[in-house]
Amino acid sequence: MPTRGSIQLARIFGIRVGVSASWFLVLAFSIVYLSSYFHEILGGSQSTAYLVAVAGALGYFGSLVLHELGHALVSRRLGIPILGIDLWFFGGLARPGRDAQTPGEEFKVAAAGPAVTLGLLLLFAVATELAGGGSARATDALLGREGATITPALALLWWLATINAILLVFNLVPAFPLDGGRIARALIWWRTGDRHRGTRLTGRAGQGLAIALGLFGLFGLISGNGFGLITLVLGMLLYQASGGAVVQGALGQRIQSVTVADIMDRDPIAIDAGLRVLEAQEQFFTRYRRPWFAVVDHARHFLGVVRSERIDEEIAAGRPALAVGEVLEQDLPVRIGESEPLESLLSSEGLGRLGGMVAVDADGVLRGVVTVAQIRQALRPAGGA
Repeated sequence: MPTRGSIQLARIFGIRVGVSASWFLVLAFSIVYLSSYFHEILGGSQSTAYLVAVAGALGYFGSLVLHELGHALVSRRLGIPILGIDLWFFGGLARPGRDAQTPGEEFKVAAAGPAVTLGLLLLFAVATELAGGGSARATDALLGREGATITPALALLWWLATINAILLVFNLVPAFPLDGGRIARALIWWRTGDRHRGTRLTGRAGQGLAIALGLFGLFGLISGNGFGLITLVLGMLLYQASGGAVVQGALGQRIQSVTVADIMDRDPIAIDAGLRVLEAQEQFFTRYRRPWFAVVDHARHFLGVVRSERIDEEIAAGRPALAVGEVLEQDLPVRIGESEPLESLLSSEGLGRLGGMVAVDADGVLRGVVTVAQIRQALRPAGGA
């Protein structure tokens, strides 16, 4: 659901936090809506309400970042690399470098986010009480009941406590792709030993939730509620994601015995890291007309990939004698073990970015290359079964 090519906002614990273009629209909408809301319950100047609204909107998205950091840090502790965190139109997503390999890993990673949100809820609830408001007083004021008053600080704290409570409850619904759905998938996986069954069942639950949200949003539109359209769009996006999970679960059962080694090109063309960029252009890119090649050392250890655009840039800049090893891209997530299941390959980020993946053995030696065309060929019999 998050977009590719997001804009980086920050790095936290070395983890990139980015946003899609839609995030800025939602931030602006949230500030405008909350400004009106807080002015109604606080009274006074528009400036005060605006400042509280900005803090409330940023606090909401800050809570989302902390929620996703919970997922990311637990993943990293379990040895699962994290490619970054993306905030998008309605929420956020911590992008793992690989899928969980056991039900225990799946459960721990999925539960980490809601655990952080629960901690934030308790923190803001306690802060509200310490601020002298009391939950009853704050609730009366935020609901606009006559005679109820509240300070800007108390309004902000209670808003943040409330929004985290909503996030916690919503995220724990046992429907994919929500955290509750991932927790349920881990439990089904643990009980049955079949991950794909868990994916399919929670995906179906996600479709049910999406339909319910869509109907609620449609009712809101008919009633003139401003959030009707947003709820309808959210339902559509959730249905798309959960529908993908249903397909993934069914397909996973069909291809669970197929590995990367079964479909890869076992005689891949690779460029030696010591070759000059001009020679690489003449001997490889011009000859084979490919957008990228794997780069290896003298012992065929995979070092990274080099793209034709980078080769052209170095030659145009007057550096044709530069070694290929100095211009390769080492951080692209294109490496995968030859013994990995095909399902892991399908969910890899590098496949979408480069249209292929590089297969290596346990020592990091290049063993093959898998392209999208090869994957399609491998899936064709399974899809027709």
